[in-house]
Amino acid sequence: MAAGESSFKLILGSSSMARQRILAEMGYEFTIMTADIDEKSIRKEKPEELVTALAKAKADAIMSRLQNSGMLEKDAHTTLLITADTVVVYKGTVREKPGSEEEAREFIKGYSGGHAAVVGSVLVTNLKTGASKGGWESAEVYFHDIPEEVIDSLIDEGIPFKVAGGLMLEHPLTLPFVEAVIGATDTVMGLSKSLTEKLIQEALFQPGSPPGFTNVS
Repeated sequence: MAAGESSFKLILGSSSMARQRILAEMGYEFTIMTADIDEKSIRKEKPEELVTALAKAKADAIMSRLQNSGMLEKDAHTTLLITADTVVVYKGTVREKPGSEEEAREFIKGYSGGHAAVVGSVLVTNLKTGASKGGWESAEVYFHDIPEEVIDSLIDEGIPFKVAGGLMLEHPLTLPFVEAVIGATDTVMGLSKSLTEKLIQEALFQPGSPPGFTNVS
């Protein structure tokens, strides 16, 4: 059910073009707000704990801004806030967005002829009832050998600096070198459609409760 055809509104708490595209493909209309949090200040040992903590922190930051502006009191509609986070796990190490050209090159060279896991969380918060439903999924991506000139082109375009692990699966330069994806491609791109739809329904129709995350992989 698209938001434009229903009684609830959607806010996507992300500036990610991939997440915006995925949510639009699901048939939803939405507005965009960004959290602007210091993601590096939030550290967890396990990747699933990190992505769930970051999605919660993003939701908290956006809700605080909405409350301070009085926007929540002015709107009688049910409004759902969707936040998400994604990390790449390579040889047991969590990778977020690369911080330098050298790091980006190291990341992509590591994937060449190898594989990496992607762990992504989604949190849907009902701003009217307080219900907060979350979960995470994972997927594996296997790569063919990636030529040096392709790595150079990706870095020149600045692509790796925009995404977790420097890994933009859907980019035309990257896609030909993806051998296989084990799991949902949209999880790799930043927003699992099936998980997001499930959590939207739960946040709409279940009473308010503290946020809980489940693994549905």
